[in-house]
Amino acid sequence: MPGIERLQIRPARPADAEAIWQILEPMIRAGETYPLPRDMPRDEGLAYWLAREHEVFVALTADDVVGTYYLRANQKGGGAHVANCGYATASHASGRGVGRAMCEHSIARAGARGFRAIQFNFVVSSNTRAVRLWQSCGFEIVGRLPAAFRHPTAGLVDALVMVRACEEIRR
Repeated sequence: MPGIERLQIRPARPADAEAIWQILEPMIRAGETYPLPRDMPRDEGLAYWLAREHEVFVALTADDVVGTYYLRANQKGGGAHVANCGYATASHASGRGVGRAMCEHSIARAGARGFRAIQFNFVVSSNTRAVRLWQSCGFEIVGRLPAAFRHPTAGLVDALVMVRACEEIRR
């Protein structure tokens, strides 16, 4: 499938909320990749994604929002130097490089904000496309949480902890 041409990634605006929900809702309802309630209502879904501590971006082609991601500190206090992100791509743009572009953008943005690394706390192991993508972007699997996710069709599956440095980590 061809890649997305002229993809732009910019900070989300209040006017993007409906487009973001159009991406999040099918992902939430499927219940295959995020540990969120499958019946989560729109207002709660958007409140989760657009939380005050999240810096939220959208990926666009022309005026079509084809993806969104958030960036935040993974922890507070002594863990605030490590970022965390969440990503979602519109189903009609799947397999066209949107996820990779957002991941690369988030790595650069995290580094620019002074984060030393990005940690994914809960990557559902059955989401093999995402696992391969994150690994190709330099993330390593550093932990496995056995049977931590109840997949709607595969049953109990592992969740992975993945990490990537934003720059050379100095202790």
